[in-house]
Amino acid sequence: MSNQTMAATVGEQIKQDPAIASAIETIVERVRAHSEQITDIRPPNADLKVSYDELLDRAGRVKGRALLYPTLSSGVGNGPLVEMADGSVKWDMITGIGVHFLGHSHPEVIRAQAVAAIEDTTKHGNLQSGFGAYEFGEKLIAHASKNSRLKHAFITTSGAMANESALKVCYQKHYPASRVLAFKHCFMGRSVTMCQIGDSHAGREGIPLSTQVDYMPFWNDVAVEKVGGPTKFIDHCVWRLQQYIDRYPKMHACFIFELVQGEGGFNTANRDFLRALMECCKANNIAVWDDEIQSFGRTERMFAYEMYDLGEYVDVFCVGKMTQACATLFTEEYNPKPGLLSGTFTGASADFTVGSRLLDILGSGDYYGPDGLFARHHKAFREQVRSLMERHPDWFPEASFTGELVGGVGGMMRFTPFGGEKAKVAKLSRVAYDEGVIMFYCGHGPYHARVLPPLPAMDIADWPRVFSVIEKAMARVASEG
Repeated sequence: MSNQTMAATVGEQIKQDPAIASAIETIVERVRAHSEQITDIRPPNADLKVSYDELLDRAGRVKGRALLYPTLSSGVGNGPLVEMADGSVKWDMITGIGVHFLGHSHPEVIRAQAVAAIEDTTKHGNLQSGFGAYEFGEKLIAHASKNSRLKHAFITTSGAMANESALKVCYQKHYPASRVLAFKHCFMGRSVTMCQIGDSHAGREGIPLSTQVDYMPFWNDVAVEKVGGPTKFIDHCVWRLQQYIDRYPKMHACFIFELVQGEGGFNTANRDFLRALMECCKANNIAVWDDEIQSFGRTERMFAYEMYDLGEYVDVFCVGKMTQACATLFTEEYNPKPGLLSGTFTGASADFTVGSRLLDILGSGDYYGPDGLFARHHKAFREQVRSLMERHPDWFPEASFTGELVGGVGGMMRFTPFGGEKAKVAKLSRVAYDEGVIMFYCGHGPYHARVLPPLPAMDIADWPRVFSVIEKAMARVASEG
């Protein structure tokens, strides 16, 4: 045994073991060989129906109610295609509300998960951790700091916990300020505090309200036109923000900016609008908190604040979903006192290995920019929707309170069929699932069909195949009234 080998830790010896490395590559290749059998959608296998129904029933008993979708994966897929435990295969156009951005059975994901599996523990946390969490944080900060002042990262287990940590940082910095500002139609998560900030009655029904929130209008093309143009709309919103500030002097700890709204309807904004509100916050010592848990990585830049060129204003930032591990980033000025941020768990080993690999992939591919892959995918998506609208104009009556019937940006895609009526849009999601496309809805009236596809794993040529299924589903919904 060489001196170099003897000097290494046993853990490092395991990582460098040629036999283990070869075994991992064998796993990757065997999974690839199996997953490549999946090339198109297919209906359920009748021989598996009884066992699958039993699994769904058991899952429902555990949860206390039936699953929203009858979705139990077999554990394999091929890029944008996923196999269910009943043998059916579907186009996955929602990816766990945006979690599985690299698609299914991606070789790099399988490899990263296998590497994580050789570690001695599954979970890492405050008192027991390898370096994986910090390596993930380093990479995230390296990307984030290119066009912002963000300098530190606290790694945690969910988007809601990342938001809770961000709120604690803002509260501590601006103590005794106790109020928060947020946009109408925002979504912040499912914790007690975050569901109070999120602008959804159903998300907080029966929850005692203890968090003081003041809501601001989000950019809305119809409202902009009604008030006489962008300048008047921006001036009105700044005036309204100042009214809140004057009503509660020095009592706002932060303004939560969801730069591209997710659950609220995949709504995008005007840069001058966002900048004017951020400048007002800066003038009044209110933290600018950028929540990109759903939008990160999907817009025409890696960060939405880069797309809008607003990084200089951001004090606190949250990321999650596609990154597997979740994080709260903050500037040096917002670095909290010891003890404020901690936790038993920061995440599992695979969260960090997969999350780090995803950051490497996003940072090295031709994904971003006005001519990048994500922009090209978005263009192809819009073309498919407009083609549907031309062939079936009766499926697309004008929706109230909305502008374009197709919208979003990059990998955040939505269209508005059936006048944005919730019952019909929700039904479309269920029928599309039966036909072979997994999608969902968003918005609060009008409601939109929502698509969060695994763009790095998709071909542009996949879009007509996906929409041929969606068209069948829409025809069924339309014919059934």
